Amino acid sequence: MAVTGRRRAAFIDKDGTLIDDVPYNVDPARVTLLPGVAEGLRSLQRAGYVPVIVSNQPGVALGHFEYSALRAIEVCIDALAGAAGVTIAAYAWCPHHPAGVRPGYAVACECRKPAPGLLTDAAAQHGLDLRNSWMIGDILDDIEAGHRAGCRAVLVDRGGETQWQRGPGRTPEAVVSRFDHAAAFIAAAARRRRDRVAGDAVRAAAALHGTAAPLGERLEGEPVPQHAARRRAP
Repeated sequence: MAVTGRRRAAFIDKDGTLIDDVPYNVDPARVTLLPGVAEGLRSLQRAGYVPVIVSNQPGVALGHFEYSALRAIEVCIDALAGAAGVTIAAYAWCPHHPAGVRPGYAVACECRKPAPGLLTDAAAQHGLDLRNSWMIGDILDDIEAGHRAGCRAVLVDRGGETQWQRGPGRTPEAVVSRFDHAAAFIAAAARRRRDRVAGDAVRAAAALHGTAAPLGERLEGEPVPQHAARRRAP
């Protein structure tokens, strides 16, 4: 179910999409932005998308670290993004895993991707328009979570997806190799949609006043590149 608010979001997976995928890491010294991330975050912010980090963190349920340890990661990512002139709007973590060892966390839940709970909860809390938002991730579980929440989605294929299990909602709108390429695709799609809305308004006004709509460019729909495709979090 799509929750509608006023702001558009770019929901971004953390490990393997935003930063290097170091399993169960909560040491800020080992956190580094991946190539193209700083530029991509700036592009998304300029295009009017608020960045929201959404990540499965089963290390809590599996006993590798405490939930509170994720706060240091938030502070670190805030600093790295801030150096690029970007403000992260929110973080949403799923600490659960059905095979966990910690009571309260060793459960099936609605927030562990590919379930959409992280996105829908963040949208409800922060007034985000899911239908006009995007999910960016490096595995197909991210894509499915985005689509189930009512968003569109881009896969950043860096080799994190190893199973390629196809199914409903698991085909991305685009497959790219870098985060900044995903941001460019999303920004271009937003421009096309804006131009299409403007064109529709012109044609509606022309019809209302009984005049011919001006000749001009043909406004096209959203692209769906059919790139050759190729998770992470246990």
